[in-house]
Amino acid sequence: MQAVIFDMDGTLIDSEPMWKEAEEEVFASVGVNVSKELSARTAFMTTRAVTEFWYSHYPWSGKSLEKVENEVIDRVASLICEKGDPMEGVDEVLSFFQKQKFKIGLSTNAPSRLIPVVLNKLGISRFFHSTSSSEHETNGKPDPAVYLTTAKKLEVEPSRCIAFEDSLSGILSASRARMKIVAVPPRSEFAAKKYDIAHIKLGRLSEFNDSHLEKIANCP
Repeated sequence: MQAVIFDMDGTLIDSEPMWKEAEEEVFASVGVNVSKELSARTAFMTTRAVTEFWYSHYPWSGKSLEKVENEVIDRVASLICEKGDPMEGVDEVLSFFQKQKFKIGLSTNAPSRLIPVVLNKLGISRFFHSTSSSEHETNGKPDPAVYLTTAKKLEVEPSRCIAFEDSLSGILSASRARMKIVAVPPRSEFAAKKYDIAHIKLGRLSEFNDSHLEKIANCP
C-alpha cells in the first residue's frame, strides 16, 4: 500500500451536528419545514443536492438556490471555526501514516472551500499531499469519482490506497474505486451489519496499527 485517503465530515472532524444546525437555521429562514424524517434522507448528500432536495419539497422565492446553498456553507464554516473538534485519534493516525511514508489525501462530499477551514482548525494541513471535493465531480459519494480523483492527484493506483470512512455512502464510494477500506462508524451504529463490507472496522482512528496495515495489505 502506498497512500491513505480520509473522508472529512464525521471521520476527521465532528461536524455532522454543525451541518444539521446550519441547514435547519438557513432552510427554515426561507420557509422550509425541516423535519427529522426528511432530514435523515439528506445526511450524506452534497450541499447542492441537499438544497435542491429541500427546494423540491418546499419551493421558496426571493433567494436563488445558489445563494441559500452558500449561506449554509458560510454558516457551517463559522460553526467549525467556533467549535470544531477533531474525532478521537486524528493526530495519531496521521502521524502513523506519515512515519510509514504514505502519501496522504482527502476525499469529501463537502464543498472545497470548507477543506482548508477544517484542516486549519484541526492544525493538520501539513499532513496532506492532496485534497478533493465532490463539488467538482458530476456525482458525489457513493459514486467513486472523488476517490479516483484524489488517487490520480497522489499518482497512486486506487488499489494501492486505503480509505478511512464513517458512512455507508463513503464506504461504497471507496469500494467502487477498488480501494481497501477502514470503517470508523459512529458509536451508536458500530454493530450495524452495513459496515461489514469494510476490510477493517475500528471504534476510533487511534486504534489503527501495524497489524491492521499488514492485514489490509494482504487482503485480496
